[in-house]
Amino acid sequence: MSSQTPPTAKKVPSERVHHGDTVVDDYAWLTVKDDPETVAYLEAENAYTQQATAHLKDLQETIFQEIKGRTLETDLSVPTRKNGWWYYSRTEEGKQYGIQCRVAAEGETPPELEAGESLPGEQILLDGNELAGDSDFFSIGTSSVSPDGTLLAYSVNFTGDERFTLKVKDLNTGETLTDEIPGIFYGGAWSADGTTFFYTTVDDAWRPNQVHRHTIGTSAEDDVLVHEEGDERFWIGVGLSRSERYLLLTAGSKITSEVRVLEADDPAGEFRVVRPRETGVEYGVDHAGDHFLILHNRDAENFELATAPLDAPGDWTPLIEHRADTRLLDVDAFETHTVVHFRRDGLTGIRVLPRSLDDAPGAEPSRSELLDSAYEISFPEPIYDVAPSGNPEYSTERLRLGYTSMVTPPSVYDYDLGSRELILLKRKAVLGGYDPADYEQFREWATASDGTRVPISIVVKKGTERPAPTVLYGYGSYEISIDPSFSVARLSLLDRGFVFAIAHVRGGGEMGRRWYEDGKFQKKKNTFTDFVAAAEHLKAEGWSSAIIARGGSAGGLLMGAVANLAPESFAGVVAEVPFVDALNTILDPSLPLTVIEWDEWGDPLHNADVYAYMKSYSPYENVDRRVYPPILAITSLNDTRVFYHEPAKWIAKLRDTASGGPFLLKTEMGAGHGGRSGRYDSWREEALTLSWILDTAKVAQ
Repeated sequence: MSSQTPPTAKKVPSERVHHGDTVVDDYAWLTVKDDPETVAYLEAENAYTQQATAHLKDLQETIFQEIKGRTLETDLSVPTRKNGWWYYSRTEEGKQYGIQCRVAAEGETPPELEAGESLPGEQILLDGNELAGDSDFFSIGTSSVSPDGTLLAYSVNFTGDERFTLKVKDLNTGETLTDEIPGIFYGGAWSADGTTFFYTTVDDAWRPNQVHRHTIGTSAEDDVLVHEEGDERFWIGVGLSRSERYLLLTAGSKITSEVRVLEADDPAGEFRVVRPRETGVEYGVDHAGDHFLILHNRDAENFELATAPLDAPGDWTPLIEHRADTRLLDVDAFETHTVVHFRRDGLTGIRVLPRSLDDAPGAEPSRSELLDSAYEISFPEPIYDVAPSGNPEYSTERLRLGYTSMVTPPSVYDYDLGSRELILLKRKAVLGGYDPADYEQFREWATASDGTRVPISIVVKKGTERPAPTVLYGYGSYEISIDPSFSVARLSLLDRGFVFAIAHVRGGGEMGRRWYEDGKFQKKKNTFTDFVAAAEHLKAEGWSSAIIARGGSAGGLLMGAVANLAPESFAGVVAEVPFVDALNTILDPSLPLTVIEWDEWGDPLHNADVYAYMKSYSPYENVDRRVYPPILAITSLNDTRVFYHEPAKWIAKLRDTASGGPFLLKTEMGAGHGGRSGRYDSWREEALTLSWILDTAKVAQ
């Protein structure tokens, strides 16, 4: 480890009073992004981190080569059929970004493609490498082909701030049209005739608040504002039903939603509300023949599925009623069946209703008939993750599924709805002789301080001597589930004798909506104590010796909180784009997304109890003079979700207040929330993190 002296952040006390309590922030000056002093400080931190990890250079390169060597660099996706074309993407060795392609379709069986070769008649839609040019960062926000297959609407970004420029490409000529719209958000939707494209823009707080209608071939100045959302708690977006017969304009806060629909063949028409928003009621809509399908949580905590007439979409009739043990996640309507994605006992699953309500000539099957014919698809592994994936065709007899586990690489299946057969189309290649049989996965249950059983997913290489050094990963917010999945990069840890575990803590969605509700607002501390309980369980049961905690974004809040709560439980902490200055951020409604976040964390600005509770756990506020483990914080200057200054202030305060460490900060100066964009660049960043983990856990290399 380098003996270089770490940077010292100057202290400029800034005071604010809330609910009679004075908040003193010594490092608030770091929030001024364009201040040369801020930039100089971040660059000094980068230089210190680079020198402090210089001894890991060879190990980092070794791990990078392992990741690269296990990856089939020239590869392609399984083609997906839509409107007479097979769509797929491919990568080429040495190139950072993917290439989107299509070929004319024949039949239901995807064409056989060989990596590195192109099919006769292949048409390149977008080449990310050409679009990126020499830019250090590049991402695509939307890529949508018009219903007739002749136009492609796509958007690009070169900074990482998630604000894109929309362009339109003529797929017959290959030319880019003059249409160009800057400053749009993700997503968008075509009208049925392909003459109109709907898109969203953001307000000063970077909240998607407007939907616009653009007529192809006209100036962006002539675009029509279709809808503006005035409530600062709500985001809006626009898309199409699976049948492509309806445009869906969705407004949603963290706890409430409202959907408007419009016939896609009438783009200049008026959207009509499905059901007016009702605080605490969330719902989604899909179109299925002569009715709508409504997935909602009105008097149904884990959601239920209902139907509604096209001319009275607010009249909901239950189809699949609420179950306390099953969280309904999503529904996809097809011409002859309905597919429900659900979660039960911490695992995802698929339920098929073989007939939609309108497929019987002259008579509709009853609800009981539909439910009697419904069934769930079974999978062989004890822990896994499965979801519908790549099903753009409304009329099909096959269901495309994505499947993975902690030992099974990402796999693509077609499920034949007639024979009920799972057909493996592709499993992600892992080079270098990887054999799933060499690894084991387990499900353990820790007991939290209040007696709640917390699931833990574990993977380890067979023969690993235990207790072993462990990476324990966690998130625990927004009802987002960290499901068991495969990682090529993770093999570099497992093959060196590590255990990898995921703590499915409250605040996530792994065990249903109640699991989420029990880890938010005034119950947020359950997220942190669950994670500590998981660490203690792994040690008590002989799984783990040194534990490195890892999490990102809201999971970075978890990292900061457990570092304060139980620093002795962890040999190190990796906090990526961490939300560690939660109180100051959520107190400031002028910051992007703050008002929206009040439905997740509470409103400390107007509620003294929320203020006191958040202050009691916010990582930055609670750094004290204890001995902390080594911490590696990674952030990005252009992150619009968790600002760079949160980890910068946190690390500065740790250095000034705590002992232990070292405390390292690495800032990507040209990236956003997801870090570096190119695959080789991201592999190098991951290799640095893994080499730091190995070094911190004192594992022989």
